[in-house]
Formats: sequence, structure tokens, C-alpha cells
Amino acid sequence: MFTGLVEETGAVEAFHRRDGASRLVLRAQAISADAHEGESIAVNGCCLTVATPPADGRLEFDLLEETLRRTNLGRLDPGRLVNLERALPANGRLGGHFVQGHVDCVAAIKAWEPVGLDYRLEIELPRQSAQYFVEKGSIAVDGISLTVADLKDDTFTIWIIPHTQQVTNLAEASAGSFVNLEFDMLAKYVERILAVHS
Repeated sequence: MFTGLVEETGAVEAFHRRDGASRLVLRAQAISADAHEGESIAVNGCCLTVATPPADGRLEFDLLEETLRRTNLGRLDPGRLVNLERALPANGRLGGHFVQGHVDCVAAIKAWEPVGLDYRLEIELPRQSAQYFVEKGSIAVDGISLTVADLKDDTFTIWIIPHTQQVTNLAEASAGSFVNLEFDMLAKYVERILAVHS
């Protein structure tokens, strides 16, 4: 379980594909310093398991084909920033919202622009999942806990404060790039319960 509060941005060092297996290698100084093999870490909002003992600021993760299909991790070039968050400790503060690290889909950024000191982020609305979006509702974008400010037929808009822009991978966001989305899990459970009992 995660909160969507990014602890650190890491950089993609390499992405290896061989014999049907994929491995993502990241550079992340702070988190790698006390991470251990087998630990769960959210990478752009996707819950991954540290595959080898971290060393020299490096974290390595094995990726499933399902992960590559549902996320933007296989599309990232070396040097690109990724958002990192360790799992929420039992006595930790829940400052964002409940994020499972189970990415639902990727969507394209339609607009990214400064407005005064803030930033306006407009993202393509996945039509097949539009029922999970409500104004003022929670959404995880590349693992960042954010709030839907405006909802249209084909896009949704989020307002970003300067701090979030500076400490996440939104520092290098641009229109046309793809982000991971995780919908509010409470909405998904409610939908399933209603469907079963209808």
C-alpha cells in the first residue's frame, strides 16, 4: 500500500529485454541506501519488487509482460525521471490517498502549461473507465496522489503546485508523453459490489 506522496525521483539507467524477460535498472541515491532485496517500491505508481541487493545507488526490478502492457515503464529512455515511493509503514501518515501500485492504464498528456506560479495538467480521459472519475476525486498519475479539478468528455484536468512540479517527474513532463493512471480503488470496489448485487 502506498500514499501517492513521492519520496524521490530516480533516473532510468537501462532497460534490458532478453529471452522474454525484462529488467529495469534505476539510479536512486536516497531510497537505494536502505532498500533491500524483495522490498516493494512504487515506480511511477507501479508496485515493483527489488530484484537484487541494491548497490552503488542502483535499483533493479524484473518486469512482467502484463506490467509492460499496462504501464509506461517499457517506454522510458535512459535518463528519464521516475517517481519512487516505498510502501507505507503501519504507523505512517496517510497524506495522499490509498494507492495500491496497481496501474490501470496509460494515458497521454494533452496539455502541460504554467499558469502563474502553478501548472495546468490536462490528460486524456480513458473512455472505457470514465465512471471512475469525479470532480474533486482522487487519481494517481505516475504514482502522484492528485485531485481531479475539471472533467470533460475526453479529458480531465489537474492543477499542480510548484512543489509537486519540482520534486516529481512532472519537472520534465510534456504534451504527448504518457503517464500511468491508477483509479481510486474504493470506486472500483463499489462498482463491483453493485454489479454483483444488481
